[in-house]
Amino acid sequence: MVKMTFSPEARDFLQKKLGNKAVLLLALNDGSNKYSLQGGTCTIGANFQFVALDQADADYQIKIDNDLGLDLYTGQAEMGFLDDSLSVGEQYGMLSLSDGSGLIDSAVGVNVYEPSKLTAEQIQNGASC
Repeated sequence: MVKMTFSPEARDFLQKKLGNKAVLLLALNDGSNKYSLQGGTCTIGANFQFVALDQADADYQIKIDNDLGLDLYTGQAEMGFLDDSLSVGEQYGMLSLSDGSGLIDSAVGVNVYEPSKLTAEQIQNGASC
């Protein structure tokens, strides 16, 4: 079982960002998934983000037990870079993610996900956001 603890500062920071979203994901932010905001070979496994969603995502099935009682999940791809004991801290307005091996990411983002209202066909035909 994967476990995550949050410092009091990280808890406060995260709760201000989440709004009324029901599910939280710990996802890579390296261009490898639909939630990635950045990417490239230099970020593989080094950049993570929390993604707040209205409902669960079937691609993220690994439940993360946590001290905040959040409905929190991660995916198999992410577990290749993590161990089973994670911690999140906050300093200078940034979240950090660590595990038993040490610091993983000192700038974990929080993405309150809103699906795009444009279809692929609209984008191909020149529509914009």
